[in-house]
Amino acid sequence: MFERARRALQFVTTGTILAIAAVVAFVLWDYYTAAPWTRNGQVRVQVADIAPRVSGQIIDVRVRDNQFVHAGDVLYDIDPFDFKVALATATARVNERQADMVLKDTQQTRRDKLTEAAASREEKQVYQATADIAKAQYGEALAALSQAKINLDRTHVRSTVTGYVTNLIMRVGDFATAGQPNIRVIDASSYWVDGYFEETKIRAIHVGDRVRMDLMGYRAPMWGHVVSITRGIATPNATPATQGLPSVDPVYTWVRLAQRIPVRVHIDSIPPGTQLAAGMTTTVTVVGSKGKRAHDTLTETLNRLHDTLMGGTGGSGTHD
Repeated sequence: MFERARRALQFVTTGTILAIAAVVAFVLWDYYTAAPWTRNGQVRVQVADIAPRVSGQIIDVRVRDNQFVHAGDVLYDIDPFDFKVALATATARVNERQADMVLKDTQQTRRDKLTEAAASREEKQVYQATADIAKAQYGEALAALSQAKINLDRTHVRSTVTGYVTNLIMRVGDFATAGQPNIRVIDASSYWVDGYFEETKIRAIHVGDRVRMDLMGYRAPMWGHVVSITRGIATPNATPATQGLPSVDPVYTWVRLAQRIPVRVHIDSIPPGTQLAAGMTTTVTVVGSKGKRAHDTLTETLNRLHDTLMGGTGGSGTHD
């Protein structure tokens, strides 16, 4: 009886070991060749290139490098003297045009009340046109005044997004040119991850799939989901050469490397204490509905087989 139990235990042990080896081989093969994961992932972010709307000398820089700012916060000030003069001039022009308009309107109203014996129809038309011209000139002066006011306000250059000032190199005394970016702010709400997957794994990735992202240097993972898959990448064979014809490399190697296709991942949750920076490296893994990676599933499978083996061994001993 004891010999029979020993032989049964040997068969169970051998079968279990073979089963574990088969499961390990299959999962490892799937994980390293077919599973949708890649170590080639990078954190990306959008950066606002902020340019002044008016030109002038910078007289005050109100932020420092890497400072957090809110949309609408003043970043730096441009010398407002010329714009204050322009505003005063525009205000005086408005007053002048308004007085002229009132005068011309009064003259036109007076002519309208006269009979044709005192003022001809042509004369009335001339005064009417003169009054209309004065009114138009007053409107033009008001528009110039509005422009002068907004230009003065634009001497305070403000952030267009909420985020972090980055690579700040400006200083007081620099000249700011309208339309030329001279300060940049990282949009704190725009972080995402690009995972560069081999083309052989793209078929297993779909928009909406849950994604686990493991940053280098951090234990706790980030979580997100696939939002899009890039529809094209550059190819050197498409570069135009002589007469605009494509330059095709005549060399074909026996080793074919899979192309890397960018997959855009939206970040849904970030662990406390994680400090994101554009350019950080991350492992990107498309996971199942329970958030399990391939090697997590492997560990669970091995644990279940181990429990089964231990349970079978204990059962044989009790039976004896």
